[in-house]
Amino acid sequence: MKPLVTIRKALDDPALLGGILPGDTWRAWRVLLTATMGEKLTTPERAIYKTFTGRDKEPPSRVDEAAFVVGRRGGKSRSMSTLATYIAGLCDHSDKLVPGERGVLLCIAPDQRQAAITLNYTAAAFERSKMLRQLIEDRTADTLRLKNGIDIEVRAASFRRLRGPTFIAVLADEAAFWFSSDTGSANADTEILNAVRPGLATTGGPLIIGSSPYARRGELWSLYKANYGPDGDPRIIVAQGASRDFNPSLSEAVVSRAYARDPIAASAEYGGQFRADIESLLTREAVESVVSPGVYERPFLSGRVYVAFCDPAGGSGKDSMTLAIGHREGEGIIVDAIRERRPPFSPEQVVAEFCALLKSYRVAKVTGDRFAGEWPREAFRKHGVAYDPAAEPKSNLYRDLLPAINSKLLDLLDHDKLINQLVSLERKTARGGRESIDHPPNGHDDVANAVAGLDSVLSKKHLSYDDTLSWVDSKSMTERHASIEAFMKATAPKSAALRGGAIIMER
Repeated sequence: MKPLVTIRKALDDPALLGGILPGDTWRAWRVLLTATMGEKLTTPERAIYKTFTGRDKEPPSRVDEAAFVVGRRGGKSRSMSTLATYIAGLCDHSDKLVPGERGVLLCIAPDQRQAAITLNYTAAAFERSKMLRQLIEDRTADTLRLKNGIDIEVRAASFRRLRGPTFIAVLADEAAFWFSSDTGSANADTEILNAVRPGLATTGGPLIIGSSPYARRGELWSLYKANYGPDGDPRIIVAQGASRDFNPSLSEAVVSRAYARDPIAASAEYGGQFRADIESLLTREAVESVVSPGVYERPFLSGRVYVAFCDPAGGSGKDSMTLAIGHREGEGIIVDAIRERRPPFSPEQVVAEFCALLKSYRVAKVTGDRFAGEWPREAFRKHGVAYDPAAEPKSNLYRDLLPAINSKLLDLLDHDKLINQLVSLERKTARGGRESIDHPPNGHDDVANAVAGLDSVLSKKHLSYDDTLSWVDSKSMTERHASIEAFMKATAPKSAALRGGAIIMER
């Protein structure tokens, strides 16, 4: 990477990037970007640099990696897109690319929508510059193609989609909110960064991470622990600061109200501090120890009493509608079937589909999320299935699921989404010691919720009687009559009243 102009000059020149990060409110970002590219700082700039990195002096050359841990509304996306514009448009990468090869500047975000924000900022930076706009060759939903042989691409955080290209730089947005290896996710932040680092090996391009902090786990936390302050790797810089340190124009009243509502959350959201109140509920090892490998669904067997739990959804939002069916065997709980329908979908059609499955397992009543309102009752009733709201909130269902998994009293299906959602669950402690369990930001737990609800129903249900539809099966009726006759013979010496009572209970 050979700069055609220094980033300091580019940020000062109105014909280049001079209008993007102007004035004193963007001074901290200009200092950090200048240091990231290995350029000398002035004495006043060095003081700013020390404030955010804990280091007395800037790196001797362009860094290999940089992490900016900054509170929300601190200007991360705009600043990182400015750096992307500089690296892609004002640096020469021809000596690192073979003839005919296009270099890729990759922007990764938790999802495609958020990644597109960075691309929009970058495209705007090119279009606002009289000189840089001439480099634009084409623009699609996820790529800005330049005439100098560079493509600026945005992708969601999935390691399976990041292997292969030659990267001139990689910008990782909001990496603290990717799934971390600590939660056991199959698409962990470690795997994602391991997938892109080889793509930087031949070009020597930098890996730049910009994120609000979250839990004390994952790649961003590890990078912070190892490299924040004077003892870190000189080729890696980590800067940390509050939102208003980087963006003084942010309303102080907004930040103050956030601290008044929830000081722990606000210290991360606006204070730039990693949270100490969040931990994972389950490990992947614990969950996988109760999974039956290769078992994706168990068939209905006569004589078993099946129950079900449903997590309804409206069909037009982000939530899936899910259903779990299972039964008890002794002290153990067996999950037999799982269904998920992702949006968009017709709730009426999904209810009809779920009811058909419920009846195939002879289930006449389903328990469901109590926050769904009245519509599930009416929708299931149309198909002859009763819907009862759950007695416990979701957080309590997860709390009670923990000992069942740790004690290996639960037998799960081999269902990737279920496993990933379970190991991603987070336990948070709020003010006053109140604890809650839920999915992480930008995550989902619809399948996990259905299974946790099923576990709750089966754990607390007294199955001394059969409230399923198994009586409609003629074979089951024959077996039941035979068992009653056997009971009557075994209790013949006893009183008729007792025998009659037993018969009545069986019926």
